[in-house]
Formats: sequence, structure tokens, C-alpha cells
Amino acid sequence: MTTGGAAKSRSEALLQSVRASSWSTRLSAVVLAVVLVLLFSQAVQEPGQFASQLVIGVTNGAIIALIALGYTLVYGIIELINFAHGDNFMIGSFVGITVLSGTFVGLQFFAPITGDGGTLLKILGVVIALVVAMVVCGLLGVGIERVAYKPLRNSPRLAVLITAIGMSFILQNVGLIWKGPAQVPFPELISSANILPGEAVIFRWKDLFVIAVTVPLLVALSYFISNTRQGKAMRAVAQDKEAASMMGINVNRTISITFMLGGILAGASGVMYGLFNGITVFNVGFTQGLFAFTAAVLGGIGNLSGAVVGGFLIGIIGSMADQYIGVRWTSVVIFAVLIAVLVFRPRGLLGDRSAVQGGGE
Repeated sequence: MTTGGAAKSRSEALLQSVRASSWSTRLSAVVLAVVLVLLFSQAVQEPGQFASQLVIGVTNGAIIALIALGYTLVYGIIELINFAHGDNFMIGSFVGITVLSGTFVGLQFFAPITGDGGTLLKILGVVIALVVAMVVCGLLGVGIERVAYKPLRNSPRLAVLITAIGMSFILQNVGLIWKGPAQVPFPELISSANILPGEAVIFRWKDLFVIAVTVPLLVALSYFISNTRQGKAMRAVAQDKEAASMMGINVNRTISITFMLGGILAGASGVMYGLFNGITVFNVGFTQGLFAFTAAVLGGIGNLSGAVVGGFLIGIIGSMADQYIGVRWTSVVIFAVLIAVLVFRPRGLLGDRSAVQGGGE
């Protein structure tokens, strides 16, 4: 084939690809429009129910977003999918229930002294559980990086991937041995009562608790990444490890701190998940980890803002699917959305910019 013929063939192939992409985009736009119209009709017919489901979606999305940030932080630094991260979240929930079971029983002794029915003691118990879980999971994240990933940093990606899956199974079985196969109930420390007057829209104290913990964590993480010396080091390592090392940045320490940050967020989200849902179980890290990974990919793996946006989107999509399609179809809908995004926008909704750069330059 001549050079001119080859060029013509490539041009025709490119034209066909553009046409196919155009039809795919139109089809996806039509499907999205139909879904939005259906949701709008439900919002008009049952505004209270729709708003209540939206609250549930935002609350679940907040928990998923915190887990997703752990995936995207690590990927942004070393381009590794840490499949053990979801199980670190599970460990966080187990640490939370263990601490709550111990501290709350001990704090009950002081309930008559406070004279408020134990409300302050419940808050203190939750704070202690959050702090302990964040510390334990942060240290566990560092330990996983040092033991499982650091020795394989220059190995083929398949070896690191297999190791990550192996660490996930190890942590899952630790949880199984620790608490057994049955669901573990959390104490009812946060009220499920509706804050808003009437019953038209349900916004519970549990929902407020999750949002009240999530927002400061997101703000603190954003400040840490953008304004601290270590955050700037993380941004430099994400851009170019060799150049960062030549400028005096301790790359190994920076990577370990990244894993620690992901673990801290996983620990907090694990405690919140248990208190919000009232239960946890040894394999919860697998299911919630998949949703969080989906959120990270949906928003753009390696992008902080994308992980947060993806987390809230997955939470809202899941809650709407629960109500209007059926609980059994929720996972199908969520992963169908993921597949659609990967087909039409492989880099995710917010592109592929570095995790430590957030959503903007």
C-alpha cells in the first residue's frame, strides 16, 4: 500500500470513529435526558419523599467520598490502586465499635454527674472512637505501604496489583476472626429523630452528624494539600518523583504520609458508617470499597475534587435507585453509570489532573 493509500485509510478510520463517538454521545444524552425527566416528575409528585432521598444520598455520598479520597490520593502520588483501602475502612468501623463498647460503659459512671441524660458523654464517646479509629487506620495505612508496597515499588504493576488484592484478603480475614461473620450492631448513640418540623422531609440527627464530621475533614485535607509544606511536597512528588528527590524532598516519607492520610479518612468514615447504619460486618470494606473506587473513577481517578464529586454522585444515584427502581437493582445502576462514564469519558468527569492539585490549577 502506498503512503497516500495508508493516509486515506487512516482518515476513513478516524472519520468512522468520530461518527461512532457522535452517535454514542447523542444516545447517552438522550438517556440522561429521560432519566432527568423521570426524576423531575417524581420530585413534582412527591417533593417530600424526593427531598428525603436526596438527604440520604448526600449523607451516604459523604461517607463514600471520604473513602474515595484515599484511593485517589494514593493513585495521584504513585499510580497504585490500593485495593486494601476498603478493608482499612472496615478495620476503622471495628475499632470504632470496640472503643465505643468500652469507653461508653466506663463513661456511664459519670452520667449522674453531668445531669443531661448522658448526652455529653455520648458525644465524648463518639469523639474518642473517631480519634482512635483515625489513628489506628492511619498507622495501618503506613504499615501496609511499608510492608506490602514499598519493596515492590520498582516491580511490574501486576505484582503490585496482586499484592494489593492479597492485603485486602488478609485484612478481611482479620476482621472475620476479630468480630465473626455476623453483623455487628453499633450502639444507638446518635438519635434517628427528625430535626425538621413535620414529616414531609426527613433530616435526622444522624445525617447532620455525618455532614458535620465530613465537611471539616474535607476542609482540613484541602488546606493541608494546598498550604502546608508537606502538602506541597506531595504535589511535587505527584508531578515528578525524581525531580522532587533532587530538590531534597524525602519521597519515601511523602508516600508514607499519603497512605497515612488515606487511612485517617478511612478510619473516620468507618466509624461514621457504623453509627449511621447501626451495623457493620467483616466484608463491608469490599462493598463500600467498590462504591468508593467507582466514585473515584467517576470523578477522575487522581483528582481530589473528582473523588468528592464522584462520592456524592454515587450516594445520590444509589439512594434514588433504592427508592424508584428497587434495592436489588442499586448496584446494577451504579456500575452501569461507571461503565457509561468509562465508555464516553474514560478520564472521568473532572479529567486526570493530580490528586494533590485538587480540581483546579
